[in-house]
Amino acid sequence: MAVTIALAGNPNAGKTTLFNQLTGSNQYVGNWPGVTVEKKEGKLKGHKDVIIADLPGIYSLSPYTLEEVVARNYLINNRPNAILNIVDGTNLERNLYLSTQLKELGVPVIMAINMMDVVKKNGDVLNLEALGKAMGCKVISISALRNQGIDELIQIAVAEANSGVEPAIEHRFSENVEKALSEIQSKITGEVPEALTRFFSIKLFERDDKIRNELPEKAKNVDVESIISEIEKEEDDDAESIITNERYKYIQSIISSAYEKRGQTGLTVSDKIDAIVTNRFLALPLFALIMFGVYYISISTVGTKMTDWVNDVLFGNDPWSFFGLFDVPSIPGAVTSLLESMNVNEALQGLVIDGIVAGVGAVIGFLPQMLTFFLFLAFLEGCGYMARVAFIMDRVFRKFGLSGKSFIPMLIGTGCGVPGVMGSRTVENERDRRMTIMTTTFIPCSAKLPVIALLAGALFNNSAWVGWSAYFLGVCAIVFSGIVLKKTKMFAGQPAPFVMELPAYHMPRPIDILKSMGERGMSFVKKAGTVILLAAILVWFLSRFNFRMQYLPEEEMDSSILAGFGNSLVWLFAPLGWGQWKAVVAAVTGLIAKENVVGTFGTLFNYAGDASELADDSSAIWEKVREYFGSGLAGYSFLAFNLLCAPCFAAIGAIKREMNNGRWTMFAIGWECFLAYCVSLVIYQIGGLVTGAVKFNIFTIVAFLLVAAGIWGLLRPYKEADTLSEKEERAVERAMA
Repeated sequence: MAVTIALAGNPNAGKTTLFNQLTGSNQYVGNWPGVTVEKKEGKLKGHKDVIIADLPGIYSLSPYTLEEVVARNYLINNRPNAILNIVDGTNLERNLYLSTQLKELGVPVIMAINMMDVVKKNGDVLNLEALGKAMGCKVISISALRNQGIDELIQIAVAEANSGVEPAIEHRFSENVEKALSEIQSKITGEVPEALTRFFSIKLFERDDKIRNELPEKAKNVDVESIISEIEKEEDDDAESIITNERYKYIQSIISSAYEKRGQTGLTVSDKIDAIVTNRFLALPLFALIMFGVYYISISTVGTKMTDWVNDVLFGNDPWSFFGLFDVPSIPGAVTSLLESMNVNEALQGLVIDGIVAGVGAVIGFLPQMLTFFLFLAFLEGCGYMARVAFIMDRVFRKFGLSGKSFIPMLIGTGCGVPGVMGSRTVENERDRRMTIMTTTFIPCSAKLPVIALLAGALFNNSAWVGWSAYFLGVCAIVFSGIVLKKTKMFAGQPAPFVMELPAYHMPRPIDILKSMGERGMSFVKKAGTVILLAAILVWFLSRFNFRMQYLPEEEMDSSILAGFGNSLVWLFAPLGWGQWKAVVAAVTGLIAKENVVGTFGTLFNYAGDASELADDSSAIWEKVREYFGSGLAGYSFLAFNLLCAPCFAAIGAIKREMNNGRWTMFAIGWECFLAYCVSLVIYQIGGLVTGAVKFNIFTIVAFLLVAAGIWGLLRPYKEADTLSEKEERAVERAMA
């Protein structure tokens, strides 16, 4: 019979790293709460009948966020055979708070003290035997990162899970509190599982409404208020604080008997670094400088050289020399030779060469730049710096109506918007969570990086400021949305408090960095081989056939089905500076996957000019893009629109799931498209007026009116109450239902 062991612990305690060691899973390890929002499971290596469940990182069993609710509900309702409690040995007091609660669930608990190598390095001493005796459970010393103590932990955990023995409760509260808990317990005995009677009694004493609502009907309606009020009067404190104080008294007694701090008492290396990187005045400039450096190396130097090699050599026209030993044909050349040798007809050759190879190749060509970017991002996350960024941004976001918790999904979203949107579950306030969902995809994700790289190379001579400004534009869109929307009744209220553990700086393992980079890169390649492949085929077909289903030569592409569709929307985008059907079609196909913007250009532009200019030579594509847009201003307007408008279909699906409401989803997509259109219009019309590229017209007036409206939205006083009344709350919910 299969047994289940649940991994439970605080965020950043090393829980997910241990999960990878136990199961061989390649789940990504991050430095912020919310990476494992949903329960993850895997079979224990060497034990096919043992399932390991990786629960979200939580600080206590009194849930405030969705991830804490997920973890507590699993522990209560699914009842694992054992709980493997991961404890950060360098921060024992805070971690033991959750441990005392886990012991009340009536499930065997095995405590794994992680980062013991760091504890010993600091010169501190932890008496595991004394700790285990005080907690009433087995305690094992491990280092998940260095794979130390894992074998012994597995043996003990499996034995405890198979024992079926209900653990004894070692710790007791004060006499008055225990008396009150006994009275409550007597009222619910027989109505709840016997093993959980103490846990439910404590939660009822704390007035935990979420727990009360999940109890059976008789237990739910039990009257315990008089019992609680009597103790509150005696202790001169509220019930929840009484239990919290009692727990910490117990934890202090454990630490005083089992933990001896001999290490340094001054500032640690991490503290000294944080004094600079989290400085009130230096933090943001340093963050901007670091991101500029990342984009500069990824797009303008190392990444570009590798991308040029892929485009000019692998996807070029001519064979390339393998270290001077022999010539290797390029991919388009090899495919062309193969098709010609098979006497494939012209239409099918066009589909494969000009459609599939050109479309997919144009996207894959930017993979080296993306891998370079992912490499730096993985290092910044692994060393602990990105956790500081969330802390830094909390200062900024709080002034604009958001908390630092909202920035965590945005950090995740730099890789992909889908997990970024799902990461919004860490925000407990529903209105803040909805706003986070709406704004997370403003941050450039990996799918938008090829678009940035293409336009930077074609129109701005590979300038690094294009990539950096794209990131900055996303942050500005988030800040603007936060200020403006917070002044509406739908989003009114104070931002949620932000509490986050800042892990010590450390050098991440090269294998972890490469694994993170590889997973993100592989996700991109898989999309290129599926979604982008199908889109490239569709774009080729629609661009080579007219409405009478007649095959068109290259020079008649303007009569194609695709051209007809694009021309029907040209009027809408003409004020933005790119009112031509190819650009419109590229933006629309970007809704399927943002990489399709580049893939569509690669397919369409390869048809222009002589046969010698075909294929995926990057310089040829850049020249066509440069000629097509005519100016850098129009190109940047196109870039801004694609960065800020509705995300890909997968991210839209994630938004719908997280919103759990069709109208809220439509509102989110509508806001993103509206803001993208306005920003693009302002960039082209006002920028063109300044540079002389645009003459004063009706849309210039509209652009100035939009700027004025935006300034008014930012500066207008907020006079409404911090929270909605019950009537207003119901009205908003009805309006969006």
